[in-house]
Amino acid sequence: MDISKDFKEVGEILFSQKVWISTGTLALRIVFIVLLAVIVVNVGKVIISHMFKVKLKGPLRHSKRREKTLVKLLQNTLSYVVYFSAILAVLSEFSIDVKGLLAGAGVLGLAVGFGAQSLVKDVITGFFIIFEDQFSVGDYVKIGIVEGTVEEIGLRTTKLKSFTGEVSILPNGTIIQVTNYSMENSLAIVDVAIPFEVGVDKAEKIIEKYLSTLLVSSDDFTKTPKLIGAQDFTETEMIVRIIAETKPLRHFDAARTISVGLKKYLEQQGIEIPYPTLVTKSFSAN
Repeated sequence: MDISKDFKEVGEILFSQKVWISTGTLALRIVFIVLLAVIVVNVGKVIISHMFKVKLKGPLRHSKRREKTLVKLLQNTLSYVVYFSAILAVLSEFSIDVKGLLAGAGVLGLAVGFGAQSLVKDVITGFFIIFEDQFSVGDYVKIGIVEGTVEEIGLRTTKLKSFTGEVSILPNGTIIQVTNYSMENSLAIVDVAIPFEVGVDKAEKIIEKYLSTLLVSSDDFTKTPKLIGAQDFTETEMIVRIIAETKPLRHFDAARTISVGLKKYLEQQGIEIPYPTLVTKSFSAN
């Protein structure tokens, strides 16, 4: 074995101008690919963010939570695609068969896809839940038999917190029908019993005067409650109905406000709302 010959060959390689030029060119290409990927990702993120900012300032107002979620989702998707392409480009610079890797990855992905169909379904459903703004974090919804406030929306699962504190975790793929109680205003319906002797006209004037003050005194109402009028009659009283449009999920509090406030107001006007009484009789033994 001629060691001097080996050293000579190594020296020729190390001090070869052609080798250093090709190595430097390869390094510059790799650096250029990496820098280009970083620039594309950063510029793309800025463009995506700017597009949604312009959209939020437009006449069509959308949920800010949904917009932020979509911005983050699109930015992450852009990063994955660009950096994956950059890795393939770098591998091709080292004369690695990228097509073979892609073919192998495709076969592996196909095998994993057959074994994870439910996971893929969950992810796709979660994306469309966010994209279509079916519900957002903080909304009160009913999904199947589960009802509660949305705590978290992910691409795979959704978390609901019930009124009593239980947290339910639902795979997005199982969400078929959703009832969202927070998207539109609610409606409060209050029935009040008024004695016959008061008179319909007098009772309606007093009630309408009281209802006109509620929009200022309470934030639950979106507009002045409306007196519908007499809905039913009994032997001693008439039932008057009031409806009020309220902010989402504020109809229970609004109905209580109307009931308690109206009772006090009628009492100030000298009108007592009828209430059931229990009459007891005592008998003396003879």
